[in-house]
Amino acid sequence: MKKVEHIKDAMAKGSWLTYRPEIKILDCTIRDGGLINDHGFEDGFVKAVYETCVAAGIDAMEFGYKADKKIFSPSDNGDWKFCDEDTLRRIVDDNPTDLQIAVMADAERTDYHHDILPKSESVIDIVRVATYIHQIPTALNMIKDAADKGYRTTVNLMAISTIQERELGEALEILAETPVCAIFIVDSFGSYYSEQIRDLTVQFLAAVEGKGIEIGIHAHNNQMLAYANTLEALIVGANRLDATINGMGRGAGNCPLELLLGFLKNPKFQLRPVLKCIQEEFLPLEQKGEMEWGYKIPYMITGQMNQHPRTAIKMRAGENPDDYVGFYDQMIEEE
Repeated sequence: MKKVEHIKDAMAKGSWLTYRPEIKILDCTIRDGGLINDHGFEDGFVKAVYETCVAAGIDAMEFGYKADKKIFSPSDNGDWKFCDEDTLRRIVDDNPTDLQIAVMADAERTDYHHDILPKSESVIDIVRVATYIHQIPTALNMIKDAADKGYRTTVNLMAISTIQERELGEALEILAETPVCAIFIVDSFGSYYSEQIRDLTVQFLAAVEGKGIEIGIHAHNNQMLAYANTLEALIVGANRLDATINGMGRGAGNCPLELLLGFLKNPKFQLRPVLKCIQEEFLPLEQKGEMEWGYKIPYMITGQMNQHPRTAIKMRAGENPDDYVGFYDQMIEEE
């Protein structure tokens, strides 16, 4: 009964015929897309995405990671793996726009004491801490550190589909007591269906009730459900929505920004700049054949099996990228 009441309360905020002004969109094209090319995007491409987000009325843009250079070599990774201050300012200068600048800090992979400067010295607005459940103690320190430095903070709870229900409840209780402004449901493997997203969103909303914390969603498209699952979370009451231009992202990619803008009724969001960016920047990139993202059968297989897509990514980069049956048999044998 309590679950049903939460759903009714959330849906009372708006319907598909109206809009909720509290909904915020974060574009994570460069950060998630960077997982395809080791974050080696050229400045012109990043600048085009930035200008598109500004023109489209997007609320925040995630440029990349704050990765520890002792773990990830700068010679093997592009600038957007580290998002140094001078790198960001090459694109945004002092960011004289309403668009907020975000970076992701992975638990146990970020030298946050050293690499995340005080907010007064940085153009960054939001630090997004990403954590697996076993890393939560580290994540708590990172959240506090970023908040103490003056940043807005959020947390992405990764690979939720692998977490036991009791452990998830305990994790949410802990995270609800932190200074984060949002907690994100992350369907890391693209394994969830809309009914499961609905239940998770209700659970997350209940955990933060009265805390001033909003719920967000970051969906992957392994089963071609990233958009549908994002809408499901939105309808139930999630206000923070992750998306990427042309669905660009690791493996099967993410919820396409253009689909989301076409659904939302908020007049501040503009679809045309996104379509223009896809036409002028993304189509040529795809035609070069240097980067692949989007729905493919191997990603479907890992999604249905609730497995990390790394095996599918490796297979697509190998000698037999279209040997779907062989890959399926391999996955079944290893399950």
